[in-house]
Amino acid sequence: GELEADDNTLPRVRNALELEFGLTHYLKTRIGIEYEKERREEPATLSAANGYDELKLDEYAAEVILVLKRREGDGTGLGFVVEYEHPAESGGTRTLIAGPIFEWARGPWQLTLNPTLVQAFGGERNEAGYKDEKIDFAYANHLKYRWSEHIDLSLETYGTVERVGGRGKRSDESALFGDFDQHRLGPVIYWNFTPEFAAAHHNPHEDDDDREHMVSLGVGTLFGLNDTTPATTLKLSLEVVF
Repeated sequence: GELEADDNTLPRVRNALELEFGLTHYLKTRIGIEYEKERREEPATLSAANGYDELKLDEYAAEVILVLKRREGDGTGLGFVVEYEHPAESGGTRTLIAGPIFEWARGPWQLTLNPTLVQAFGGERNEAGYKDEKIDFAYANHLKYRWSEHIDLSLETYGTVERVGGRGKRSDESALFGDFDQHRLGPVIYWNFTPEFAAAHHNPHEDDDDREHMVSLGVGTLFGLNDTTPATTLKLSLEVVF
């Protein structure tokens, strides 16, 4: 006799602002904030269940990347990433993300694989009084081709498989509706350039890797590969190296 909505987090808009610090050639850190316009969590009516809240601050994040094997030119590289995400809303679910980063490059081709495990902490309790501290599997991979000096073509895929090994105590929504795995795949094009004001201040003795692509603008479309993923997602990114 009560309205119960599923727990699928379908954001209409997600904006992230991140700042990365390369402390050494083998250690990098990142801090960031994320805004989301997502589905209403506790709708009062059936029609409201498909509506969206306003765009608002959703979480804070901090990340550390350790380079175990540095790639220089062609060859392979290996690293390890640990990320902590803290919700802006009090009492929300916190997450700890960890996994390796594999990189391979040859000529104009570059492949990056980043499989991770996502551990949830806290959050709401179910009717039995348990928190759903599940473990998910997530991935972020891309195959990039250097088309020209300023253009990169990339095929990218992102996804999450919920509840690896049946871990955690299901929330009331998850017990009713099940899990919602999400998988996206699509092309992204990157335009890389150095602004004129920055090019004038380049040190000619710097390595090319330190001078190239001070600005990278990416745009593409990712297509949902299952019913629980949005059919299309527009990706727009802007990266500034300084």
